[in-house]
Amino acid sequence: MKTVQIYLDTIAKVASFVDVISEYDYDCNLSSGEYLTDARSALGIFSLNLLRPMELTIHTENEVDEMLEALEEYMHPE
Repeated sequence: MKTVQIYLDTIAKVASFVDVISEYDYDCNLSSGEYLTDARSALGIFSLNLLRPMELTIHTENEVDEMLEALEEYMHPE
């Protein structure tokens, strides 16, 4: 399992993030505070607080370097 901070502050970023993350078979969740949603669900993402960074949890034991590289533009510096 790998966890990173993601920042999606525009509708366009949410849409492109969902497109990128949907290319991978790993189960992924986004959380903001006590709320959790499937990272592939644009509607679910819009239910989270987009004004703050969110936590992306990638549920896999496999290498996720390729996925993290593809998501680099959405990552928030920790």
